[in-house]
Amino acid sequence: QVQLVESGGGLAQPGGSLRLSCAASGFTLENRAIGWFRQAPGKERDGISCISARDGIRYYADSVKGRFTISRGDAKNTVYLQMNSLKSEDTAVYYCAVGLSSTTVRNMCDSGRPKTYWGQGTQVTVSS
Repeated sequence: QVQLVESGGGLAQPGGSLRLSCAASGFTLENRAIGWFRQAPGKERDGISCISARDGIRYYADSVKGRFTISRGDAKNTVYLQMNSLKSEDTAVYYCAVGLSSTTVRNMCDSGRPKTYWGQGTQVTVSS
């Protein structure tokens, strides 16, 4: 049974921080590109941060550059998204996804490109 589960969402004040986790079971994330996506109410799902399979190249959408950091955990089945300096416009459901074999980091963060697995999402709400 393959599962991909996000956690760590919740309520934060503007300027605050949250760390999201993406944990996989039934397969390893070690050799796949991984991405974080978000979908705000009434909007399409967008890629915000992705990491390549082997060379450690990272991509960040302009909206989160300098504030969010994607990283692989010591456990081979875990990827994190550290979110700092949160803004109200960061409010969304956040999803992690696993890329196809040999997917580049650029294609990984293109929500129109196919993915191997999607998590069910975790809600992030930023409000004072």
